[in-house]
This record gives sequence, structure tokens and C-alpha cells, in this order.
Amino acid sequence: MDYRPAPGRPMSDPEAAAEAERILRTEFRDQPSPPVPTSFRDETPLPAFGPTPPVLQPETRIVPAWAVGTAVASIGIGAGITGAGCGVWLVLQGLAAVTLTSVLMITLPLAALAALATAIGSAIQHARATVAHTENHYTGPVTQHVQHTEQTARGFCGRITNR
Repeated sequence: MDYRPAPGRPMSDPEAAAEAERILRTEFRDQPSPPVPTSFRDETPLPAFGPTPPVLQPETRIVPAWAVGTAVASIGIGAGITGAGCGVWLVLQGLAAVTLTSVLMITLPLAALAALATAIGSAIQHARATVAHTENHYTGPVTQHVQHTEQTARGFCGRITNR
């Protein structure tokens, strides 16, 4: 039933309800149905004692390759730092006791570096000695171009301009 009030007269409550129903029926009839909930709640009662039965929980996460690489690198760096820390601890334990071993721990690596530097320097010196040049012999005329410059000093701070 269609209730339309006369112009200039307010609607009564039944007329307003009927008009609202008509508007809702005509304006919203082509709208899709409301979405169906996608969650599920298992209402099966759990046993009073004993283990709970297992429920299948499929894994749907995808881990990107960069995240896997970062994780593996972090584990490797952590293991390497731990090994280096143990080595440093052992060296410092040896240095803490003033014994022949602790003195050798300090002096032998330094002596090895000094010997290596001496060997490299000697090799470079011998390599240069074998490439010695004899007197240079030029053939043909030699022309020497001399460039003349004129300098003028100007100003309080003495700016020099070359021309």
C-alpha cells in the first residue's frame, strides 16, 4: 500500500513507517546480499581427560627469498662472531699470565709482520734495480718552447694575474 501525504501536512507514524518501507523496498532491492562470515568455531566438546585430538592446520605463509637469506646470514655472522670472541678470550687468557707463551703470543706475530714487510721492500728494490735505464739517446732536432708570462699585482691583498 502506498501512502503519500498531502502537501503541507506532516505524516503520521503509520504513514511514515509505510513510506520508509516503500523507500527501502524500491531503493535497495538491487543490492547484493550481506557477506557470509568466513570464520568457523568448532563447538565439539573436548575430552575431559587425556590429550586433545590433533587438528590439521595447513601452513599458508610464504617467506620471501631475501628474508631467508637474511636469516641465514645472521646465523652465520653470529656463529663467526662467537668463534672470534672465543679466540680473543683465549689470547687474552694467555696474555694475562706473564709467561714465555704470553710474550711469544705478542712478539711472534709482530716479528712475522716485520719480516714480511722487509721481504716485500727488498723484492721491490731488486725489481727496480733490474730496470735501470742507460743514458737516453735522442735523434733529431730538439725544440724548446719557452712560455713568457707577465704578472701584475693589484689590490690590497696583492692578487696576481698571469697573462
